[in-house]
Amino acid sequence: MRIVIFGNGLIGSQAAARLLEAGHDVTALGRDDVDTTTGRGVAAAVAGAEVVVDLTNSPSWADDDVLAFFTDSTRHLLEAGAAAGVRHHVILSVVGADRLPDAGYLRAKVAQEALVAAGPLPFSVVRSTQFFEFVAGIADAATTDGVVRVTPAHLQPIASRDVVAHLADVVAGPPLDRAVEIAGPEPLGMDELVRRLFASTGDPRTVLPDPQAGYFGAVLTDASITPTPGAELWTAPTSFDVWLAEQSERAAA
Repeated sequence: MRIVIFGNGLIGSQAAARLLEAGHDVTALGRDDVDTTTGRGVAAAVAGAEVVVDLTNSPSWADDDVLAFFTDSTRHLLEAGAAAGVRHHVILSVVGADRLPDAGYLRAKVAQEALVAAGPLPFSVVRSTQFFEFVAGIADAATTDGVVRVTPAHLQPIASRDVVAHLADVVAGPPLDRAVEIAGPEPLGMDELVRRLFASTGDPRTVLPDPQAGYFGAVLTDASITPTPGAELWTAPTSFDVWLAEQSERAAA
């Protein structure tokens, strides 16, 4: 199967490798290769493709910028895909994006999903919870004078490799024409996630739970970005503690 992946970062690079190992003809493209916001190079990139996977992300997360990025990029990819006869358009989105209208980034993901669902191509939307790999960045962004203030609201985070495993299955399968959700095996408060990370790495910063701490500009509850009740859900096998132990082993090696 000829697959073109737009986005070659954390998920795109792993997805390309996994799909190549499965015997598919895969190309993963980054910003240096094409410009999805203007359409530069997109038509040539999708020529001959059976599946397009959109894993792009905005270089700016300012509200107006991120909305413009996802709407412009999605329109260009859908238009080029339709002209090229693409048979399956796949995007990666965020669990709970439609529940947090105060978050500009998540509003933009909702807009992207709507364009894909209303567009000309058979599609699949894979909504994921937050990646384990993001916890360190969340902690850094919430740090002031050695104190990390983060919400105790639950996340149900997931290892990026587990995201890739299920995403690759969706990409290689028939279009779903709907959204499915993927999540890690356990809901944990964001403050607890950061504490476990710091215990594993020996980070001396203090973690304080703050229910008003923002996330992309929104205040979370336990139900905000955990799996949707009744959703078609795939639960990943890797726990955060197992993942942390693996990171420690790699660091020691």
